[in-house]
Amino acid sequence: MAEASGPAAADTIAAIATAPGRGGIGVVRVSGARLGDFAERLCGRRPEARRAALVRFIDAGGEALDEGLLLHFPAPHSFTGEDVLELQGHGGPVVMQMLLRRCLELGARLAEPGEFTRRAFLNDKLDLAQAEAVADLIEASTAAAARSALRSLSGVFSRQVHGLSDRLAELRMLVEATLDFPDEEVDPLRDTDAADRLEELRRDLAELRGRARQGSLLRTGMTVVLAGLPNVGKSSLLNRLTGEDRAIVTEIAGTTRDALRETIQVEGIPLHVIDTAGLRETADPVERLGIERTWKEIAAADVVLQIVDARTGVTPADHALDVRLPPGVTRLVVENKADLAGKGPGRFEAGGRLHLRLSARTGEGMALLHDELLRVAGWQGHGEDTVLARERHLAALASAAERLDAAATELQRIEFCAEELRLAQEALAAITGEFTSDDLLGMIFSRFCIGK
Repeated sequence: MAEASGPAAADTIAAIATAPGRGGIGVVRVSGARLGDFAERLCGRRPEARRAALVRFIDAGGEALDEGLLLHFPAPHSFTGEDVLELQGHGGPVVMQMLLRRCLELGARLAEPGEFTRRAFLNDKLDLAQAEAVADLIEASTAAAARSALRSLSGVFSRQVHGLSDRLAELRMLVEATLDFPDEEVDPLRDTDAADRLEELRRDLAELRGRARQGSLLRTGMTVVLAGLPNVGKSSLLNRLTGEDRAIVTEIAGTTRDALRETIQVEGIPLHVIDTAGLRETADPVERLGIERTWKEIAAADVVLQIVDARTGVTPADHALDVRLPPGVTRLVVENKADLAGKGPGRFEAGGRLHLRLSARTGEGMALLHDELLRVAGWQGHGEDTVLARERHLAALASAAERLDAAATELQRIEFCAEELRLAQEALAAITGEFTSDDLLGMIFSRFCIGK
């Protein structure tokens, strides 16, 4: 349980848990203490635990608001650890608002974003990594990301972190025993192979960091910007990547005026591909504005695909653009229109840059591009042990690894080694929420949707 947060609030909260819009079914969720009376005033009867009942939801005057199912999950055997009611009615927005308004009249207040999941965390139903996985599962943009988020929600990632933390606690105990009994003839560090244990911890933490980085890719993906001179085939390449005619393709230069964004999947990784205006000098104010936006997109990109015409190769104008690209951004030169150049697809080095030759029109060479994008992303394939990780988790794992590295250099100075091990364990504990500030909790749960 989070040290700084205390027990969950005792007031009753309510929210519509289903997405906005019309549907066959809509759900209002209520969580609080002793909701039997609440349900009786809402439905005219006390619900049985964990049994669906067909009821009429009634207003203050006894008139029916809707007819649907009532489910009651008594504390502590519920998602939040409190009494929970789920009111399943007809999924029209007016009906849902009427039902929610009635809950508020009965003393509930409107739940804040993520408040149901936050209460589950505060009541020890989920740790923090699992709670974050709830939002990640809802927001997953690929099937692979959804499966990985579900593994995190089921506690796979948390168990891996706890396993490292428990072994780290044992190592700390040995090191601190040496501090407490410095004059003993027995050396606990030597006799218990503390150095070997520390090395094994560092190795296993490195493996977990690798799996977490793979999970982070599944969660956030990679932003790929298509850049280049007009009429080199950027829009054609976008259409080929998406498998649809998303961008207008003509022989007229300057057709693309604004950034066009599409998300595709390559081996389950979401790639956010952005087609941009052709980069050239122009007097057209609208096209000039599009070019300015292109440079902003390039500055924020993970990868820039500099598209050139395979018939000409890299021209002086292409080289001038290459020089202007931000020095820190990863870039690949894609020689498009290989079919018109009479050349086959290929991967080669030229001018100190990696070149890929392909044809967006025929699709030849697209597999090379997919493979190269996966390589640049650092993707090594996903298995059943991949879990979805956030930037916060990666930073905590990196901090723990840094502390263990420092501890390995301080084995001869036991007091320094003990301190580094303590800091490493604190970094791991921050992932699952044993030591978490209220500010961090507020930031995490505020990004959830209302009703979750």
